[in-house]
Amino acid sequence: MARNENSAALKIIPLGGLHEIGKNTCVFEYDDEIILLDAGLAFPTDGMHGVNIVLPDMTYVRENRHKIKGMIVTHGHEDHIGGIAFHLKQFEIPVMYGPRLALAMLEGKLEEAGVRDRTELRSVMPRDVVRIGKNFLVEYIRNTHSIADSFTVAIHTPIGVVIHTGDFKFDHTPVDGERFDIQRLAEHGEKGVLCLLSDSTNSEVPGFTPSERSVYPNLDRVFSQTEGRLFITTFASSVHRINMILELAQKHSRVVSVVGRSMLNLIAHARNLGYIKCPDNLLQPLNTIRNLPDERVLILTTGSQGEPMSAMTRIANKEHPHIKIREGDTVVFSANPIPGNTIAVVNTIDKLMMQGANVVYGRDKGIHVSGHGCQEDQKLMLALTRPKFFVPVHGEHRMLIKHSQTAQSMGVPKENMVLIDNGDVIELTQESIRVGGKVPAGLELVDTSGSGMVSARVLQERQKMAEEGLVTIAAAIDWSGKLLARPEIHMRGVVTSIEKPLLLNWVQQRIEEILSVRWGEFAQTYEGKTDVDWGGLQGLIERDLARSLRKELHCQPTVTLLMQIPDEPTVNVTAATATATATAATTVATDGRRRRTRTAAQVAS
Repeated sequence: MARNENSAALKIIPLGGLHEIGKNTCVFEYDDEIILLDAGLAFPTDGMHGVNIVLPDMTYVRENRHKIKGMIVTHGHEDHIGGIAFHLKQFEIPVMYGPRLALAMLEGKLEEAGVRDRTELRSVMPRDVVRIGKNFLVEYIRNTHSIADSFTVAIHTPIGVVIHTGDFKFDHTPVDGERFDIQRLAEHGEKGVLCLLSDSTNSEVPGFTPSERSVYPNLDRVFSQTEGRLFITTFASSVHRINMILELAQKHSRVVSVVGRSMLNLIAHARNLGYIKCPDNLLQPLNTIRNLPDERVLILTTGSQGEPMSAMTRIANKEHPHIKIREGDTVVFSANPIPGNTIAVVNTIDKLMMQGANVVYGRDKGIHVSGHGCQEDQKLMLALTRPKFFVPVHGEHRMLIKHSQTAQSMGVPKENMVLIDNGDVIELTQESIRVGGKVPAGLELVDTSGSGMVSARVLQERQKMAEEGLVTIAAAIDWSGKLLARPEIHMRGVVTSIEKPLLLNWVQQRIEEILSVRWGEFAQTYEGKTDVDWGGLQGLIERDLARSLRKELHCQPTVTLLMQIPDEPTVNVTAATATATATAATTVATDGRRRRTRTAAQVAS
């Protein structure tokens, strides 16, 4: 695309993937057009109670949805495509271009979410060039990664060529024979690359990342030495690894049963597209392999990261309905824990060992290699593309720092690069690069039900309840501002030395004092009618009890008051009938201002 000396700046806005691992999402904006590059997810931390997945804050994209012209998908990992189905519920994307495997995986997700009709999926092949809008030409360049069908992209814009590496390493002996298109990168470098955005994940690690094929002999050794049942867990999306495992199973006369929905889906798509080749009879259901000798059984599962609902974690917790660990089983973790998952993984390993399994894990075993390039891979990328400007992406802060230092050692001036965070707006021209502002870039949390987003307030409430506990108080109050019966108190997760009867007496006295002193502020009588602001009264009592209880208990539990009022006036309510009265009563919501009116005669009754 020809350069225009008077053209506006290209805006590059990462919304995820900076200062973190996961939820990689980036916006490219020129004039009135936006294209998205990937839209991934991350997994919740321990403190995100009830959260299933973590997405980037897409406020900026939603507010500018009318500018969206399309999306570029680089490959099929969840941290790059996992958020798309959720986003399509909020805004449409006219067209998505991506590799065949990634789009095959994505199509199923969109169908399941009911948003398949909100975009058009178009698959691309190596060196395909697609136009998106009037300002973007996108060229797909084959790279090598831990998943098949992965691409680097060269984005031709009115101000020059911007290359985004996607996830990459330089694997010279790829399992599928699809080599990195180094020649095309070099051609772009020769013509001139304005800016390079490059994967920083392994920027702290010297040398080259080993080839995926280097894992084969080490896995072969495990197969040879295992006499009983063999379990292997790896990333569900590691097509190359799964392909090698199936090859080894065939070599060692083991029949394979695949456990885990995500892995089953990926293997089905990869076989259809020719990325996994194996005879049909190699793969068998669990009920078939039960009748085979142990030395002929291989169970391939999800759960290499200790995910709570994954097959391997359920097996370790003795919760899987069909698989139990036996003495003599061998379990192989053909993956290293990603940051934040180490504790979950080692806990799973411990539980498997306690049940008698021989667990093979750890970097020293050579049964896993990264899909991300180390320092020498990053240097080679810089040498091939020879960018004028440089932006390290996809990594935590220390990784971005180290990658920028590597770029300086390769001749990129320090003033020609920027270190950014999610939401920073890069303004790129032919002569300059700078951070020109910021857009919202927080988190959007999806509830485990999948039906809605968890707000920051709800998450804080969940964290508070998890850390300090919950106190629930039920009190029934009549139309004259008197307690109908003794309140009830329930405590969950609260540690206290105060006996419950004493605490209950204190709560009752406190409510009676509040009603005695403050009732007149909420009950107004005029023209023979009484109007009560029950919502306001409930809020006052709850706040007062919360403050006072926290002092008495020496902790900070969440305090909730369930205040109940009778639908009809009652006469001579006793403690024996209070429960029935409360059951038939109207509960006043915490955040409502519920007003009810009774005549003076009704109140007097």
